[in-house]
Amino acid sequence: MPGRPLSARLLGGLLVAAGAAHFATPRTFDAIVPRSLPGSRRSWTYASGVAELAVGAAVLAPRTRAVGALAAAGLFTAVFPANVKMAYDWRNRPEPWRTVAVARLPLQVPLVLWALRVRRGA
Repeated sequence: MPGRPLSARLLGGLLVAAGAAHFATPRTFDAIVPRSLPGSRRSWTYASGVAELAVGAAVLAPRTRAVGALAAAGLFTAVFPANVKMAYDWRNRPEPWRTVAVARLPLQVPLVLWALRVRRGA
């Protein structure tokens, strides 16, 4: 099935790029770490960046693709509270910023479904 390996590479690439972004611009991610989490926001930023890098690498490798894609679905679900916090925190920002923050919320559903499709195709 020619589309499935491409889909897995795109998903893995997205995760690796997002994970790398946690280290390139950590302040962006620090700001959306829910305050209720223990420890420093930067620690959570780096931990989630490592998780995205690891899950992305697992999705990219054919031998670990199925488990990596399942982990990706879990990761996309786990970061949903940060997206809710971002939408709430950005409620008073100019319109384009608010739109971006709110649009991230329903986008988690297709990301989870995409990861599950990649798992089925692995």
